[in-house]
Amino acid sequence: MSESSLESLKHPQIEKRSPKRWVRPVAIIGIAIASLYGAVCAGLWFGQTKLIFAPQKEITTTPATFNAKYEDVLIPVKNVNGTSENIFGWWLPNAQQEQKAISDRKVLLYLHGNGKNISANAQHANRLMGMGFSVLLIDYRGYGKSEGGFPSESNVYTDAQTAWEYLIAKGFKPNQIMIYGHSLGGAIAINLATKHPDALGMIVDSSFTSMSDMAMLDPKFRVFPIDLLIHERFDSLSKVRSLSMPVLFIHGTADEVIPTAMGQRLYDATSTKKKLVIVRNAGHNTTAETNEFLYRDSILSFFNL
Repeated sequence: MSESSLESLKHPQIEKRSPKRWVRPVAIIGIAIASLYGAVCAGLWFGQTKLIFAPQKEITTTPATFNAKYEDVLIPVKNVNGTSENIFGWWLPNAQQEQKAISDRKVLLYLHGNGKNISANAQHANRLMGMGFSVLLIDYRGYGKSEGGFPSESNVYTDAQTAWEYLIAKGFKPNQIMIYGHSLGGAIAINLATKHPDALGMIVDSSFTSMSDMAMLDPKFRVFPIDLLIHERFDSLSKVRSLSMPVLFIHGTADEVIPTAMGQRLYDATSTKKKLVIVRNAGHNTTAETNEFLYRDSILSFFNL
């Protein structure tokens, strides 16, 4: 055996593998994951209105289905560029209210949630009208027969304010107007109420604290910087602290969309005259149907109607 052979046995050579063989695939996977994460973040930023709003155009039900008299209403909304678009709505006049002088009447501005259109709210609007209010029920731009493109937070706030101004133009004073909002409409109602502290009062039915809090209910969104990504904030929790009119919160214990705890947090953060009514076994859209006596009595007694 040669010396070189003996030397190789004494000092065996260990094969050195190039780190490039495994570093490169890991790097590619890392880049792919980062790209996917960034793409999802971009999708959440640019597409979040499509996750929040679910408008439908077709009107499938009217108050006439529930034997209520009503009138179609068109309210123009001015855009920043000088053009205007019409909000479509229904005016449900309460017969007893119509017999009074306009200074003695009470009217309810109805702001519905994120889905469908005023069709889905015709029955409840009729129910509230039966409690002694005349009711103005509107569709935000992009919903039902209302004109305009896809909704946004700023646009629905403007639409609610425009509906308020329509009632003022009809001769109603702020202290004759009750603001009502269900679900997302509750957030819209709260925003409107911060601008009109002299309103008669507000009813917040099955609403949430903020859109960030709603997003965090879904585990798949918890890996993303939600507070940085959400620009349609609907931050009701910070706004209720500045309210000054009486506020009635209503929430069901079986709400499958918005946890009852969010209604409790809104109530706790409100410093004005307030009341929280928890309806046992009521779902997100059934607080009135589940216990109609409690629902009606809570509204009439709290506001001394």
